[in-house]
Parts: sequence; C-alpha cells; structure tokens
Amino acid sequence: MTELPRKYNQADENNRKLSAYRPLPPETLKSLREYYRVGLTYTSNALEGNSLTESETKVVIEDGLTIEGKPLRDHYEAVGHAKAYDYIYSITENEKLCEEDIITLHRLFYQQINAEEAGRYRTVKVYISGSRYAVAAVSKISAEMQKLVKWYNDNEKKLHPVELAAMLHQRFVFIHPFVDGNGRVARLLMNLSLLRNGYTIAIIPAILRHEYIYSLEMAHVSPEVFTDFIADRIIATQLDLLRLMRDGDDTVNDTVNDTVKRVDTPRLSKTEQAVLAAIGMHPDYSYEQLAAVCGVSRPTIARAIRNLQGCNCIRRIGSDKKGLWEIINESRIS
Repeated sequence: MTELPRKYNQADENNRKLSAYRPLPPETLKSLREYYRVGLTYTSNALEGNSLTESETKVVIEDGLTIEGKPLRDHYEAVGHAKAYDYIYSITENEKLCEEDIITLHRLFYQQINAEEAGRYRTVKVYISGSRYAVAAVSKISAEMQKLVKWYNDNEKKLHPVELAAMLHQRFVFIHPFVDGNGRVARLLMNLSLLRNGYTIAIIPAILRHEYIYSLEMAHVSPEVFTDFIADRIIATQLDLLRLMRDGDDTVNDTVNDTVKRVDTPRLSKTEQAVLAAIGMHPDYSYEQLAAVCGVSRPTIARAIRNLQGCNCIRRIGSDKKGLWEIINESRIS
C-alpha cells in the first residue's frame, strides 16, 4: 500500500520551499493568480471534454473573444469557470465553509449554460456513466450537502490539508448534487480547501483523465487510492510552481534544499529538470509514475532519463522493477 504520510511530508516540504519566496510582490501575486486562472479553467474543462486549447481559453476569458469553429457552450464553460475561480479567492479567509458558497460556485459556473439549473440542486435522478455506484437520491441531496459542509468544518483543523481537500472532492462527487457541472465544482472546492489551509492550486491535466476517473471509482471501496492520486497532483503542481519561481530569480533562498538546487543547472531542459526534481522526491517511481508527476508522456520521460544518464546526472540501482533512481553528487552534474 502506498505510504500516504510520506507524500504528505513531501507536500509539506514543497510548501515550505514555496513559503521561502513569500511575501510576493503584489504584481507577482496577481500574475500567479491569473496564471492558474487560465490553467485551472483549461484543465478542469478539458477533463469534461471542452474543446478549447489553453491559449484559446486565455483569449476567451481575458479578452472576451470567441474562437471560430468552437461550440458556444465551450466558451460559456470557460467564462463561467473563471468567474467561479475568482469567487473562491473571495471566500478563502471566511471563518467556515457554507452551503451557500457551494451553491454560488455552481451558479457562477453554470449561469450562461442553463440559468434555470444554475445554483439549484437537481430534481431528477442521474446516472454516472462507467460507474457501478449510485449517487445521492434527489430526496437526500439537501441533507447530504448539509452533512458534507458540517463534516468539512469539523475536520478542517484535524485532517492534513492534502487529505482534507481530496476527501472534500470525493464526498461531493459521490453526492452529485447538481444536474451538471459537478466535476468542475468538486475541483474548485478541492482548491478552495487547499488555499484555505495555506497550500497552492492543484492542477489535474486532461492527459490523466483515465487515472482520475479510475481513482474516483476505486475510492468507493478504497478512499486512499483517490487521496494518493490527489497527493501526486498537488506535489506535481508545487514542483511546477517552484520551477516558475526559480526561473524568475537568479538566486535560490537558503531554505531550498540540495535536491531543488540541482534542478537549476543550465545544462538541463525544463523537462529534464522536472524529472530530476521528481526523482529526488520519488526515487522508486516508474517511467509511468514520473510521466504522471511531470505531466508529460512516457516516451518523453524515457528520452529525458537517457539524457540524464548520459550526462551522469542519475543512475539506476538495482533491477528495473525493484530498483531505485539515484541522483549523482552535484559536482558531477555541473
């Protein structure tokens, strides 16, 4: 079984490294928020089949333009999600999570798509394609949502932020309170929880849609499978943000450890830097797991591994199945 506490520690350590850059200048903070406004809107919609590319999403939500040949609904989803994203920042400092907050998130996202159903619990029975499990009955939705909000507020200071955010997402999806848009709202709630507890936004790229859906289905019997998946996505997004922060800074704060410093070598591509950082955190990871953490394909990982081995940055200890990656000392990397 995966050691979840180990991943919690990794996430905490990444969070400490990110904290070393704080307080950020207002302009930097604003640009980061806009960066994730586009990134989260694009990826969350793409997971649900939205056809807009990331650059198209940016044009739609920042410039108010339409993309020729793309469905009008896809534009509405982008604009609505961006509004809901902005809303989570306005309630991050609230003392508690309220049921009305969740309803407002859905209303903002869904208003242009279907005004009658926006911010309104469903009144019809729905089925989740590909799932063997039923969602909450219509008659129980209101009570289940009240229980969810109470559970969250009771556990916000008890559970680790990673576990709390993953479980909030999972529990909300199992209720499925709205006729549509539940996945988008679930991911917004997950990120609201992370922000409320000192973490940063977590991105789930569309390339991981299968793993995402599978882990949610498995969570009905093994909740740790989904929590494990979300922990990986939180860590991967943190590493991405750390790379962004380092790219804009010639010096690295003394609190950043040796593993991160190794990533700054100019000889490596950004993908190779990402792989090196991931190996530092996960020496036991397979090619597939490294691909998931770095958000690239397996062939790309294989190519990066060959290059890293070729310049004596890493080596494999043990067998392919049971061995470990080892980062060679820094003097041999430079």
